[in-house]
Amino acid sequence: TEKGARTTEPGAKAPRRRPFGFTLRRLRGWRLPAKVVQAIFSFVAVLCEEIVDDCSTCGGLYFFEFISCSAFLLSLLILCVYCTDLYESLGEEKVQKL
Repeated sequence: TEKGARTTEPGAKAPRRRPFGFTLRRLRGWRLPAKVVQAIFSFVAVLCEEIVDDCSTCGGLYFFEFISCSAFLLSLLILCVYCTDLYESLGEEKVQKL
């Protein structure tokens, strides 16, 4: 076909996008509240760790800090991927591997 040639097919409308690509269709039922509670609990764990001013053996505290901060960041990442258009952008196979 020539460049700029017209076709007889009607132009397909682009799907309507939500603001910021936010959607809840992939986290239905109990999954969304469970992920939100997980994020809240991991954030509370980070806050509790930060309250400690003095410790005699801090190895366990540093490990707890690492685990609670990692859990918080990963739960936010999961919420962002499943509740935005990033899921479609990455593709289901890549999200499952992630």
